Amino acid sequence: MAGDAWGVLEEFDMTEILEKELVYKIVGCALTVHNGIGHGLREKTYERALCVELRCQGMNYTQQASYPVIYRDEKVDDYIPDLVVENRVIVDTKTVEKIIDEHRGRILNYLRISKLKVGLILNFKHPRLEWERLVLDTAR
Repeated sequence: MAGDAWGVLEEFDMTEILEKELVYKIVGCALTVHNGIGHGLREKTYERALCVELRCQGMNYTQQASYPVIYRDEKVDDYIPDLVVENRVIVDTKTVEKIIDEHRGRILNYLRISKLKVGLILNFKHPRLEWERLVLDTAR
């Protein structure tokens, strides 16, 4: 048995970054938007512009998808992230002074409820695009 377990571990690349290529493409689209319309506008402006750029790049996305929050088999709320790209990465557009734990926590909640693993926060507030990639660690 121990040999089988080690065999599985050897096949799994511990350095693999989930959705690395997709996140790279999304950040590239965000940079194009940022360079095109500048920084410091409303969040919704960047969300909509990012949709235009994703579409131009041939990427599939859903805007304002609704994910139900279920408690004891009853729907008690909906979580609505800005974008879900390729049904694999949740994207939250921001124009805030700094990405903080509250923003990270919201993305992790979106991931938990949607059953997706990777989220991306894009902050368009400053002259330089700020972004963070978050992964829901369900192993703990």
